[in-house]
Amino acid sequence: MVNLGILVSGSGSNLQAIIDNIEAGRVDAKIKVVVSNVPDVYALERARKHNIPSVVICHKEFKTREEFDQRLVEILKAHEVELVVLAGFMRIITPVLLRSFPMRVMNIHPALLPAFPGTHVWQTEVDSGVKFAGCTVHFVDEGTDTGPIIIQAVVPVYEDDTGDTLNARILKQEHKIYSQAIQLYAEGHLEIQGHRVLAKGIPKVPDAFMINPPAGIFDP
Repeated sequence: MVNLGILVSGSGSNLQAIIDNIEAGRVDAKIKVVVSNVPDVYALERARKHNIPSVVICHKEFKTREEFDQRLVEILKAHEVELVVLAGFMRIITPVLLRSFPMRVMNIHPALLPAFPGTHVWQTEVDSGVKFAGCTVHFVDEGTDTGPIIIQAVVPVYEDDTGDTLNARILKQEHKIYSQAIQLYAEGHLEIQGHRVLAKGIPKVPDAFMINPPAGIFDP
């Protein structure tokens, strides 16, 4: 079992998905603490409903990002956290946190990295004309959405999509793959080699593929 510390700033839908999967026995983990940098967000109510300890650390009370992250480190270590999970945490992470939990900070991004880094990317994806979008769980490094990729989910982009409709389709997959990434970590399947994360012992699906727009397949 892996001890989690989950960092939030908003409603916490990914937090809820992780809670639900833990309680259903699909993820071998325990959430030791939920930490928010914003008071009164709904993610804190989700934690309370499930009797999960929560802490609010207002970032405005600290002079620097490093001082804020040092306080985060203190709280996470006090709760014996092994893996830090960013679930809608709207703060730039500094080396203070990353070096205290090296390759033990996960994040989820609503695009297929390394394409479309940054925030609010759904409309950009639609406007770009890509036929597929998706989401990525990755380990966090000192760059912006540049850390080693753990798992990705792919969704089609349709001609009538808006940023909002694409976001909703991607979010459903976020709720699945974040828990899967945590379980892969808990089971010891993840091995980092350079900038790659290998899922050791996970079987391949031969000839798996997707096509969009759907097309017929013609045997020779």
